[in-house]
Amino acid sequence: MTDRLPPLDPAGFTPRQRDIHADIVARRGGAGGPFPAWLRNPELAHRAQALGAYCRYDSSLSQLLSELAILVVARHWRAQAEWAIHAPIAARAGLPDDAIRAIRAGADPQLDDPAAVLVHDYTDQLLRTNRITDALHARAVRLLGQDGVVDLVALIGYYGLVAVTLNAFDMPVPEGRDIPFDEDTGSAGTGV
Repeated sequence: MTDRLPPLDPAGFTPRQRDIHADIVARRGGAGGPFPAWLRNPELAHRAQALGAYCRYDSSLSQLLSELAILVVARHWRAQAEWAIHAPIAARAGLPDDAIRAIRAGADPQLDDPAAVLVHDYTDQLLRTNRITDALHARAVRLLGQDGVVDLVALIGYYGLVAVTLNAFDMPVPEGRDIPFDEDTGSAGTGV
């Protein structure tokens, strides 16, 4: 795992850890990312898994809009593991490679879909300023509906939790994936 977080041995799981681990694996196909940290506290893992499952799979946002917001969060927190996991998912969801590269570089992506522009702008503004202007909020409600805006804010918060967990425990980037950010300069790496 990392020097900060020794690996968990599934043979030593409590019954609750086993159940939650099985639920995570069944829903997601694996228990990487922040789950090795969260599984140390089974109730945290259970509740975070439930929120994450809603935000990622069941919210009113399309996969493209969700993944776009996740990439903006990953870039903001410079969460390399989060980026490495979600950039390919965003590409498969239809986010253009040039938009992914722009976000990775900290630039505004060129997006044609007004809802995608809105999700980028909303996520970026909330993370940069900790607030949303009235004009942007009104635009968000017009394009996403009130429920969509609530789902977007929840997704931003959840993936912020994921990012800080990954960063705090120095979780590794999945093997074979480019590291997208240079830790010393904040500059973008290569590859999508």
